[in-house]
Amino acid sequence: MITPDAPDRQYSTRLRTALVLVGSGTAGAYHAGVLRALHEAGVKIDLVAGRGVGAVGAFFSAVDGGIRLWDADGLWRSPHAATFYNWRATLRMAGWSLAAAGVIFAVPLALLALAVVVGMIGLLLSLVGLEATATTLTGGYSRWIDTLFAPASLPTIIPRLVLLAILLGVAALAAGAVRPVLSARARRRTTRGIAARLAGVPLSTAAIVDRSTTELWNLIRGAAPIARPEAAELAAKYVELLGENLGQPGFRELLLTVHDLDARRDLVFALLAPAHRQRFFGRAGVPSAAGRYIEAFDLAGVARTHAIDALRAALAVPIATDPHLITFAAEGPWRGEAHRLCDRPGAAARLLEEVASAGAEQVILVCAASPPAHAHEMSAGRADLRGRAGEQLASFETAGFRDIGEHFAGRFAGTFVVRPEHNPVGPLDFAGVYDERSDRIQSLAELVDRGYEDAYRQFIEPIVGGGDKEEPA
Repeated sequence: MITPDAPDRQYSTRLRTALVLVGSGTAGAYHAGVLRALHEAGVKIDLVAGRGVGAVGAFFSAVDGGIRLWDADGLWRSPHAATFYNWRATLRMAGWSLAAAGVIFAVPLALLALAVVVGMIGLLLSLVGLEATATTLTGGYSRWIDTLFAPASLPTIIPRLVLLAILLGVAALAAGAVRPVLSARARRRTTRGIAARLAGVPLSTAAIVDRSTTELWNLIRGAAPIARPEAAELAAKYVELLGENLGQPGFRELLLTVHDLDARRDLVFALLAPAHRQRFFGRAGVPSAAGRYIEAFDLAGVARTHAIDALRAALAVPIATDPHLITFAAEGPWRGEAHRLCDRPGAAARLLEEVASAGAEQVILVCAASPPAHAHEMSAGRADLRGRAGEQLASFETAGFRDIGEHFAGRFAGTFVVRPEHNPVGPLDFAGVYDERSDRIQSLAELVDRGYEDAYRQFIEPIVGGGDKEEPA
């Protein structure tokens, strides 16, 4: 099996090198640290591939924009990162409404509990000889309570306020259920029951998608004060920037995988150099009417407007978030159909297969999941919903990483792994998490730094520093 301490063969700058970023959620912060180290060390990368949140690192790295990931105001160090994969807006509104109803309902109980405290204070004042003060205090509070609990006061107002708060919560859930029905693009996807539509998925990708696309547009537009365009136009401009600069320093070929829930297959989106494009997209498979491989979409062709769609789909975590609905181009293999796309945590092996088909001869594989645990390394399970979901994601990715290590050992001339020995930050812990081993809070910014340090310690210093760094004459 491939491990950081036992790399597969030797590193050489003469070989076509692919950087493969895999993981979900907060793994993007670890990727950013690794990308910074590789950038500083001047490591040659010909192709960058991503799965899950690795697609974000791949998108920026492909156009020499990695600094927008690790900079002090970048994607993963910005305070905005704490809002990534936040609870869905309708659920937040419903939760606040329910909390407000609980607080309002507790007001009469709190007043009665305070009456007991006032009575005890009055008793203590009487015992020390302050009967007049005690009588004034308890009598005044009793009259105030009698006024508040009069039939026309709290007994009438409290139930109405509680009912209003509950109705606001139900209205928020109903709005979230009705909106997809009113959307023309999603009309085919509203066959779920009313209960399922009211509950919906718990998390939203809106914040990370908005922040990622904004930073991409800032990178593309430069100093020009131009508003961010729609997704299709932004995708076309991104593809144009990358396509025109392939081969220039800092620009790399791009490849990523997502999963099509409707077709029940993985889809590949890629923008490759002409020397590799024809062979990659002309492989044997199920051909479309246009004669192209139906699972692979050439971002330099009719799929050029789908680049941002592919990014949004890669960020959609199964079950936890809604899949991204994409309407394929009428000229493409799916003939204008609308499909639901999302990430597949077990697709790292498929990603490596596509990287090999794209001509990669050696691979730098980056994963934020810690290695499998040994005996006596168990820890207490997370009690919060986000933590429990994150534990499962991290566990699945660790097991899948072991499988691809065994399957692809020897497949490339060199395979080099960068991963943390211990990573307490779960895939959904964007606000940080308490780590039992170090007895402190581990933040997202620290995860960026850990990726940076691991890249130097596991790859740059021992492998690049001792490998073949001379270009052929």
